[in-house]
Amino acid sequence: MPTATSPSSAPAAPPSASPLRQPSFRWYFAGEAVSLLGSSMAPVALAFAVLDASEQAGDLGLVLAARMLPMLGFMLIGGVVADRLPRRLVLVSANLGSALTQGAIAALLLTGHYSPWPIAALGFLNGVLGAFTSPALRGLLPELVAKDGLQRANALLGMVKNGTKVFGPTISGVLVVAAGGGAAIALDALSYLFAAAFLARLPASSDRIASKGRRHLARDLREGWDAFRRTSWVWPVTLAFCAVNLVNTGSWQILGPQLTADVFSPVTWGLVLSVRGVGMLLSSSLLYRLTIRRFLLWGQLAVTLNALPLLALGARLPVPWLIAASFVAGAGSSVSAIAWDTSLQEHIPPGVLSRVAAYDDLFSYLAIPVALLAVGPLSQSFGPYAVTTVSGLLLVVIALLPPAVPAVRRLPHATPGQ
Repeated sequence: MPTATSPSSAPAAPPSASPLRQPSFRWYFAGEAVSLLGSSMAPVALAFAVLDASEQAGDLGLVLAARMLPMLGFMLIGGVVADRLPRRLVLVSANLGSALTQGAIAALLLTGHYSPWPIAALGFLNGVLGAFTSPALRGLLPELVAKDGLQRANALLGMVKNGTKVFGPTISGVLVVAAGGGAAIALDALSYLFAAAFLARLPASSDRIASKGRRHLARDLREGWDAFRRTSWVWPVTLAFCAVNLVNTGSWQILGPQLTADVFSPVTWGLVLSVRGVGMLLSSSLLYRLTIRRFLLWGQLAVTLNALPLLALGARLPVPWLIAASFVAGAGSSVSAIAWDTSLQEHIPPGVLSRVAAYDDLFSYLAIPVALLAVGPLSQSFGPYAVTTVSGLLLVVIALLPPAVPAVRRLPHATPGQ
């Protein structure tokens, strides 16, 4: 198992100090905040803009798929690049590229030159850039924050991410009504420019090059794969995330709104999602203060809470029970995400961190398209309530498998003062 190391570029600070007291993290945090706000607004704006321009649901499916597929296809290459080149350079370049692609989409919509294929092509480029962004972000944070401050740093980032999930779609909806989808997407493009400007202010010490000399893509991918599979606590959790996405994504994202609309009303689904976001936000706020010694273990146990709203839907429980289940599930989802990112950043060597994170993302996300395609036929064959109930039960079983692995159960967590 790789040993935990603190990057030499991480600034010295009192163990109990807030990461926001460190200028380098403040620039990182600001860049992430504006980028996440723009990204939370873009899907709503794009959906309404495309549907308004074409009135064809197939066009929206094409645009969304065009962005998702390259993210999966280029994720591993993004990990290699983030480990090989200065991560600050990768992030600044990717944000500038995303500003251009989103700006071009906004220009097409604002000038009335909508066509699905140019927008899909720009979405494809945006997906490629996104594949480089995620591994670099996860790899850069340990260069800016000392090991015993990573939980707090990830909790702060979680607060922003979860806050944008609560407020971003609402802001986007207001902008779409007031000025149209093109204007909201233009604002997203502007957020990428601000993010690039903030990330460019990171200190030069973060511009280390992880891999020196002549390198080959296949060799770098193999090194990342070796680190991934040899770390005895990483691959069991990743496989569990993959299986959880397989049983949860389709049931929640497709059957969830369908069943709440059939039994209650369409408004109920929006309320359920909002309350889930509040649970995520509150949970990430608490993790800024709490210290959990076996963080990965408790993070994996918290995954089981995601089964509660599925079981509530399957049992046709009243709205208050469904809302309460969604709130608890949101809290558990935030704990598991922060625990996982923190564990990777504490224990995976910096030189392979982005590649290991890329393999984790790839295997976790691969199940999502399969789940979305499979849930329709399954619900037709067995009924939607049976599918959601079985999905919830399977989720609990899958989530409890990684804690049975000693390496997962016993992984230590860097606490303040270590």
